[in-house]
Amino acid sequence: MKGSSSSAKPLHENLKENITHIYHVMGASPDLIIKEISLSGTVSTALIYIDGLVDVKELHNCVINNLMSSKSIPSIQEMDSRSSSVLAYIRNDILMAGDVSIVADLDTMMTYLLSGDAILLVNGFRECLRIGVAGWECRNVSEPITQAVVRGPMEAFNENLRTNTALVRRKIRDPQLWMEERHIGKVTQTSVAIMYLKNIANDKIVEEVRTRLDRIDIDGILESGYIEELIQDKTLSPFATIYNSERPDTIAAGILEGRVAILIDGTPFVLLVPALFAQFFQSAEDYAQRADVSTLLRLIRYLAFFISLLAPAMYIAITTFHQEMLPTDLLINLAAQRDGVPFPAFIEALLMEITYEILREAGVRMPRTVGQAVSIVGTLVIGQAAVEAGIVSSVMVIIVSITAISSYVIPATSMSISVRMLRFILMGLGASFGLFGILAGIIVLILHLCSLRSFGIPYMSPFAPFNLADQKDTLFRVPWSSMLKRPRLISQKNIVRQQAGNKSDK
Repeated sequence: MKGSSSSAKPLHENLKENITHIYHVMGASPDLIIKEISLSGTVSTALIYIDGLVDVKELHNCVINNLMSSKSIPSIQEMDSRSSSVLAYIRNDILMAGDVSIVADLDTMMTYLLSGDAILLVNGFRECLRIGVAGWECRNVSEPITQAVVRGPMEAFNENLRTNTALVRRKIRDPQLWMEERHIGKVTQTSVAIMYLKNIANDKIVEEVRTRLDRIDIDGILESGYIEELIQDKTLSPFATIYNSERPDTIAAGILEGRVAILIDGTPFVLLVPALFAQFFQSAEDYAQRADVSTLLRLIRYLAFFISLLAPAMYIAITTFHQEMLPTDLLINLAAQRDGVPFPAFIEALLMEITYEILREAGVRMPRTVGQAVSIVGTLVIGQAAVEAGIVSSVMVIIVSITAISSYVIPATSMSISVRMLRFILMGLGASFGLFGILAGIIVLILHLCSLRSFGIPYMSPFAPFNLADQKDTLFRVPWSSMLKRPRLISQKNIVRQQAGNKSDK
């Protein structure tokens, strides 16, 4: 919690005034619980908390029972003679809760109260005690949904910030793993934490993350996508410059390379910066499999990327402008299949692509019990019916199907969505100018990618600028014994990952 400013409104000395203020601010909400307790018959206190946000069992065992069973409490005069205070005595000698602190202003008190902490007000003091007993209901740690793997850890983040930070600390048990927390959103006061390895992360990147987070001025943060859009490099681009993942092992691996993780309360997706183009083709499974298997899978992903991006555009360009590139038998076969199709290849492909995007979106939004069946059956039925009706050719159905399947091979959903958007642009270029238009589009795309940066790091690194030492974990994944150093552009200090003595002599 950020420290209160000098203009913060202090608490009243009178206990009733403080209670009245809380009632007025919250509109006497029924989930606001206020228990007035008299300590030893001499000190009037009030325990305040929000029902549903606190761990009731811990509250009763560590707070209420201790307050009710306190037999005697020294008078304020005795406290002063011992250079102490009633608040300090209650915190140190009566309460058993571990996380207790003194709060001096009303705004900070209300933020803690609405964050799940209990507040203990004491009559006659302009300060109160914040007792950390937050314990609302949350989803259990479960398997990843969007980033499933065959081999590797089967745990994912959930919507509880403290659970997520604990999952990362379970992976990295190092005191140099530092965490900073701030509250963003004037209304929601959402807890946002950044985690990084102090002895590895680039200090300039960490400071840039702090600056961009502190610059956010918005009413509410409800998901990591809010933060991602507000702190990303201000470039009009279809490509994501911030990586997100729901896997603790992926986030821990990024932190070990010198990246900074941004965790947001209320969402299982954690942000990782800086993000590079090659990172979106890497899967957590790559590092659980053997190097040769991982390299093969990674090359297949890059191949699927180009198929998903270029297949419809190439088909349109060749069948429209460059028929001489096809073998005669294949050309005759394609012409026979397109006989009777009333639309040109571009309109044909556009209809099929839009239809598939609608089916895919419907499959996501519909209930899980029927969503998958609708997307599969709908694709088969509509595709077959369109071919039989002579609206599209069977080859176009094959092209669109291969394109759709290839887009699912890309591990990162954000990169898959980028490809889906660019595909339509390249289709238009292919229909207008043929292969020359596609080539011009690819050149512009490469220039755009090379111009992007993520928190000061070139987006296409280590391809451009080319770095031979960092090629060990891009297109290929060499054995762990050969990856002795971390990526140089990301981490400029403590770049040695392991000593050369770990390498096998065989």
